[in-house]
Amino acid sequence: MLSFDALVTEAEAADTAGWGFEWLSGRASEERPPWGYAGMMALRLAAVRSALDLDTGGGEVLDEAKVLPPVMVATESWRPNALKAHARLARRGVQVVEVSDEAGLPFRDGVFELVTSRHPVAPKWEEIYRVLRPGGYYFAQHVGPASAFELIEYFLGPLPLERRKRDPGQEARSAEAAGLTVTDLRTARCRMVFHDVGAVIWILRKCVWWVPDFSVSRYRHLLRQLDSDMRQGKPFVAHSTRHLIEARR
Repeated sequence: MLSFDALVTEAEAADTAGWGFEWLSGRASEERPPWGYAGMMALRLAAVRSALDLDTGGGEVLDEAKVLPPVMVATESWRPNALKAHARLARRGVQVVEVSDEAGLPFRDGVFELVTSRHPVAPKWEEIYRVLRPGGYYFAQHVGPASAFELIEYFLGPLPLERRKRDPGQEARSAEAAGLTVTDLRTARCRMVFHDVGAVIWILRKCVWWVPDFSVSRYRHLLRQLDSDMRQGKPFVAHSTRHLIEARR
């Protein structure tokens, strides 16, 4: 294993744009939910003529689908990701629209047969309902409650109120309140393992909302403790939570 300082330098220099996690290969791992979201999404995309992918990141998951509908639109609010998504998806005829997290969706009512999203920032149920055509579906994989909180609370301390957010039951009720009918809801808890401190630094740089004030200088003492434990064969273990939700207008 590289020295602590070398791991820090490497992780701070690595690119974090997009929604790919290849940089963690061999350094960290995460179990996947049992349902296989990308494959299920691809089947649905192949069966419709118009679809919208929300919070597409760098377009990585959408690009896995072999068949896209004739009208395929993706949104992204973070400009580096939006640019990456455009570079990846334009060759397939996908229109990538840069949006604001605070604004509504810039599309007409009832224009899409399918709306998808993998790990949306915060679902706008009324807007999802509005842009879906009658009989259309929302199909998504959401981040669940207290996801990766073993790692987050290692740096920030106990967060009892935050642990209650992203509850799948509450999200289903919010979808129903907006006029949608939830037809499927599944949950999963998946093991995450970090083998070196560089992997921790990189993931906190990428998922900036996990530890919003994160910097190596601010948390150097905690990072050094992690590094010491890992060098003694004690990887850091956390758990991600996910839920699959499908709803019909």
